[in-house]
Amino acid sequence: MIIVVIDGQGGGIGRVIVEKLRHELGQECSIIGLGTNAVATSIMLKAGANEGASGENAVVRTVTRANMIVGSVAILAANSYSGELTPAMAEAVASSSALKVLIPLNRCGIELTGAVDEPLPMQVDRLVSRVREIFDKQKYLK
Repeated sequence: MIIVVIDGQGGGIGRVIVEKLRHELGQECSIIGLGTNAVATSIMLKAGANEGASGENAVVRTVTRANMIVGSVAILAANSYSGELTPAMAEAVASSSALKVLIPLNRCGIELTGAVDEPLPMQVDRLVSRVREIFDKQKYLK
């Protein structure tokens, strides 16, 4: 399974997600850290991503081979991350056939009703738990 983690700016959210996914799933999956910039990518690689790449073309091309895309809901919003996430990136993520498991952070002008406004660590824990459920289910279907 190929899991793509997308983040921007300082890469802090992506770092936490990659660390927790790697701890939970071990080496059973391939994690690709895609940053809107080189700093975010570098942080995700240090956190345990198998591969990393930066920028618009890297995101647009790599999401086509992902089985799952994880990150903040901001990765669906053009010009989020203070303009770092381009419209082409947002379109590629939204158009990808990969399952998207997203944290409902309300920092990009999108509010998801019904989503609980919890601290980031709790949201990441929920995301990782859900990824584990999906991963295990697909593993048993093979």
